[in-house]
Amino acid sequence: MEQKKWIRDRIAPAEIEKYLRADGSDYVDDGEIFRLLGKAGEPEAAQVRDIVAKSMAVQTLSQAELAALMRVRDPALWAEMRAAAGAVKRKVYDNRIVTFAPLYLSSKCVNQCVYCGLRGSNDAVTRRVLAMDEVRAETAALAGQLGHKRLVVVYGEHPESGVDYIAESIRTVYSVKAPARKGVGQIRRVNVNAAPMRVDELKVLHECGLGTFQVFQETYDRRAYAQMHPAGTLKGHFRWRLYAMHRAQEAGIDDNGIGALYGLSDWRFELLGQQAHALEMERFCGIGSHTLSFPRLEPAINTPFLENPKWRVGDGDFERIVVLARLAGRPAGLIITARESPEMRRRLLPLGVTQMDAASNVGVGAYADGQEKQQGERQQFLLGDPRGLDEVVREWAGAGCITSFCTAGYRCGRTGKCIMDLLRSGAEGKFCKLNAVLTFKEWLDDFALPETQAVGEALLQKELDEVRRGQPNIWPAFEANYRRTAAGERDLYF
Repeated sequence: MEQKKWIRDRIAPAEIEKYLRADGSDYVDDGEIFRLLGKAGEPEAAQVRDIVAKSMAVQTLSQAELAALMRVRDPALWAEMRAAAGAVKRKVYDNRIVTFAPLYLSSKCVNQCVYCGLRGSNDAVTRRVLAMDEVRAETAALAGQLGHKRLVVVYGEHPESGVDYIAESIRTVYSVKAPARKGVGQIRRVNVNAAPMRVDELKVLHECGLGTFQVFQETYDRRAYAQMHPAGTLKGHFRWRLYAMHRAQEAGIDDNGIGALYGLSDWRFELLGQQAHALEMERFCGIGSHTLSFPRLEPAINTPFLENPKWRVGDGDFERIVVLARLAGRPAGLIITARESPEMRRRLLPLGVTQMDAASNVGVGAYADGQEKQQGERQQFLLGDPRGLDEVVREWAGAGCITSFCTAGYRCGRTGKCIMDLLRSGAEGKFCKLNAVLTFKEWLDDFALPETQAVGEALLQKELDEVRRGQPNIWPAFEANYRRTAAGERDLYF
């Protein structure tokens, strides 16, 4: 298909207009956000504690309440907020960390985002769209050598990686079974990070078994958005992107992941924009986003914008973003990726983070060909944490966190509003604890090095004792499944 025609046909105005407010405005109200950010002075301690109490009850905060927490500067109050963020995380998710890997299948893109290494005009990047045999090889490396069970598959916006290609690649990833030490390595959950699509296209992906659908707004600040995404490009259409999740819900995809690229505008505006997005989804379909992501700008080859961006987010403010997002009152998973350094990820882990990737490689085709060092000409950006999965799992286990490879909830229908309600109540955590233990045992037996096995088995004994004491009614069935897993059976879950 001619590229210009493909671009021209991508956006369906009717699939924007139907979601607008009665007066034709959007759910992100720039004027209201600027008004909230313009308020001076710290809130009273009593007001802060009232808002945090609402957070502890896992009730969604208003934009005004979240903005009030942003103004806290008192060290003692901030310490209370940090502690509360960790407490909310443990209440909803316990000590589990869900892990995944990104899988880039294409680097061709028609857009010209000034901050992106894969922008179409960047001649320093080697362009590829993987064939299905190459997709199988990448999947076999991830599932059979590393032991990953969950992927976020990433696609550039280009006619060669349109909906038909995405659908075929999802089916291909699910089809791969790779031999492991005891069992078989296989991807059980394929999430997708891609460009906004029409409802009819999203229905195709839903039928293929798509997990969570991610579209990041990049920036909710319209002025910054226009500067970063040139007019006349597909991505230059702010509203087409802003309503991507409305269309996904209409297509039946009820697990949605949103995010902003921190460093394109004032981080406070972005966080309030994300909150407006979550509140809008609760209004529109009864549930907020399934996950929230917080990528920061990272270096990319031949991308001058990244040398000195005006709104670069420092580590102190980034910690505030994560704490505030956890206190925003939603049970959504908070994702911090390997863009961040090991030190930063350790710092953020106790403050509300629930998902992290490991053994990540963002070069197209890089898992199968054994690329160990980063190669800027193959990557959208450079990673801050290139450590392997075994090392990361061992570190988390040493810190008392169990790595969960579980995907059972999705396959049992615990998605969308169902899983959000279960998370708010704490009920989902009981299922997840059981399944986290089973999948962790699987991974240790199939993939872990001896040192990691020893640390992991010690943690497992603590987890087994906790299940025995805390869930005595389910213990006999759980113990039976655990013994079957230890004997070599795979993919047993509750």
